[in-house]
Parts: sequence; C-alpha cells; structure tokens
Amino acid sequence: MKFGITLKPDISVERIVALTQQAEAAGFEYGWIFDSHVLWKDIGRGDSSRRVLGKKPVTPAELERAVVTFRELTAGQEVQHEGQPARLTWATGSPPVWIAGYGPKVLNLAGRIADGVILQFADPDLIAWCLGFVRQGAREAGRDPKSVEIMAASPVWVSDDLALARQRVRWFPALVSNHVVDLISRYKPEELPASLTSYVQDRAGYDYQHHAEVGSDNARFVTDEVVDRFCLVGPVEAHRQKLRKLAEVGVTQFNIYLMCGDEEQTLEIYKREVLPGFRGIA
Repeated sequence: MKFGITLKPDISVERIVALTQQAEAAGFEYGWIFDSHVLWKDIGRGDSSRRVLGKKPVTPAELERAVVTFRELTAGQEVQHEGQPARLTWATGSPPVWIAGYGPKVLNLAGRIADGVILQFADPDLIAWCLGFVRQGAREAGRDPKSVEIMAASPVWVSDDLALARQRVRWFPALVSNHVVDLISRYKPEELPASLTSYVQDRAGYDYQHHAEVGSDNARFVTDEVVDRFCLVGPVEAHRQKLRKLAEVGVTQFNIYLMCGDEEQTLEIYKREVLPGFRGIA
C-alpha cells in the first residue's frame, strides 16, 4: 500500500511546500490539494465551488465527456469546445485520471475509464461495496480490475484520547454527507447501504463557508460511531489494524486529509510507527 496526503489550500504557499517536503521525506508518495477554488487558493474542478454558486454537480455523462476531452487535449489532439476547434500543440501525453464517487453509476464509470478511484472514507465494508461496481465496470470494458488504483481518503488523529481524536476529525463525515444527500435523491433506498445513508437523517444543512473546518457546526449531527467508521482515530495500533483491513479489501493508496491540526506531528508519527509496516503490501 502506498500513502499520500491532501492539503487544504487555506494556508500559505510556504507551509504547503514545507508539509509536502516533510511528507515526501517521511515516505509518502502522493501529494493532493483539495479543489474548492471559490473558497481557497487553487484552480481545481471544484465540487464545492459549484455548490457555492448554486449549481448542481455534473452528471456522470458530462463527467465522462470531460475525461475524454481532457485526455485528447493533453495528448495534443484537436477537440471541439463550444463549437470551436481547440488544440494544445505543446501537449505530448495524458496524465493519469482519477475519479471520485460514491454511487453505483459513477463507480461503474470509474471502473470503465479511470486510472484510479477516490473513495472519501476509510470504512472497509463500504469500500468493498463500492469496489463491486468499480470491478464490474472494468470487466465490462475489457479491463483487468486490478489495473485500477484504489484510494481511500480520510483524516486521521493519533491519540489515546478518543474524545479529542473524534473532535478533530468530525468535520469529515459532515463533508461526505453532501454527497450522500445527492445519492439519496437519485437512488432507491434499497440500492444503497444503510451504513452509508442513515447517518444523514438528522442533518440540518451545510454551510460551505465552514467547509472542511475543524469544530464547525456542520458536524453536530455526526455520531461517534460514524466518525470511527469513516476516519482513522485512536492509538497507533488502531491505525495499523484498520489500514491492514483497507489493504485486504483492495485499497492500494491511503490518503491522509492533513488538515486537522498538528500536521507535522501526524507526519512524524506515521513516518516512525505506521508506514514501515506497510512497505511492499499490495
């Protein structure tokens, strides 16, 4: 299993660089940035940026067309955009495309066309459910399901004090709830696992001005049980055990959402006490 980090670009560029350098020195192999360019300092696709503007997320069909266009453009091919030809004459090759999703349709799509899949939680049972659709999509496209990289992404907090640990990461299931609410509007109840959908029944709403924010009121409805399933909390051994379970169900990369405080300390703990035990584990 490989490891990566995701940073929220509401911090200085200097701190982003310093944390990325520390992570690389610690043995992390991937660096990601949260994409919410209305809220923070980046120019990503922006799920939350569309919501802030009152727009709905794009459909799976629109996403698939965008992936095809992106690959053609970055391979130097000519594409049609809003009725006009466009070409990046300097482009020489397409980078890997990762698709994030929760619902059966997008997960199936990811299996058919993506190089990697991003699953925003660390619940082994839910990830196993998701991977059923990814693998089905891969087989339908004549691909080897094992050729698709699988990322589980969530915040972590290493501590014997579970109350503190849960408080630092409770914002994350609240973030995920936005996508769960979308799923509930698009699928029949029996088509989705209750372990994914039931926790949003007492959700009052979500203020994107406090998106991915420790201590935000957005997370009031999130129970300890959901925090423990979706995140990695507790002493070091609890982290090791859950990571082993994630590897067993097919996760090839674990991505720490490094935005809960004490980021340098978290990287140091993982460097010393977690990553060495996962070298060479597929």
